[in-house]
Amino acid sequence: MKIVKTVFWVLWRIWFYILMGVPIIVMFPLLFISILHERWYPYFFVMARIWARIILLGMGFSPRVDITEHPEPGKSYMFVANHTSMTDIMLMLSIVSNPFVFVGKKELAKIPLFGFFYKRTCILVDRKSSKSRMEVFERAQKRLSQGLSICIFPEGGVPDDESVLLDEFKDGAFRLAIEHQIPVVPITFADNKKRFSYTFLSGSPGIMRARIHHFIPTEGLVLDDKKALRDQTREVIHRQLLDFGK
Repeated sequence: MKIVKTVFWVLWRIWFYILMGVPIIVMFPLLFISILHERWYPYFFVMARIWARIILLGMGFSPRVDITEHPEPGKSYMFVANHTSMTDIMLMLSIVSNPFVFVGKKELAKIPLFGFFYKRTCILVDRKSSKSRMEVFERAQKRLSQGLSICIFPEGGVPDDESVLLDEFKDGAFRLAIEHQIPVVPITFADNKKRFSYTFLSGSPGIMRARIHHFIPTEGLVLDDKKALRDQTREVIHRQLLDFGK
């Protein structure tokens, strides 16, 4: 039985990367045209959402989202969620319709095909470089000024220890939200680690629960409030993770 499970996991993981690549190849001309000008990013975003849903469906994942408050079309937000799986990217694209730009680690740009568009549409950060972190703020400010939203996983990466329920949050997302006076939208992913963690021989098809919480306003806040905003957001997500686990 263990051998059968191992074969399933290996083939299933390979299938994931096939699903990542094939839609990009099929849509490549349209995707390429959509990245030629920053104003065309919303068209790229629509295709990215199609790509994400193909992967989730093809892997046997069924998103179930509880939306407490709906984002308004044409308004900018700071979307933040817990980070435990590569499928966090796909699930975020699947459940959020407001065009947003990911802030993510530069290492993902090395993935064939996916990396080509990732590094041209997302805001990449080298977490070991203070200069890179400053450039992130400049690029994020530009995107927000264009009417887009930003998505950041504020843990700063997936914790190496998978027993960690929720790592500490970094300040960057909350500083940007305050500087631009845009609402923070906490989102909790309940099952992504169980469904598709970074442990190779693990995971299974099934339901992926998510909850979009009430927005946290930033009007009137100043930078000295960013730690309180960070801690408030983390508490919302942490409490929901505990509730999901009951």
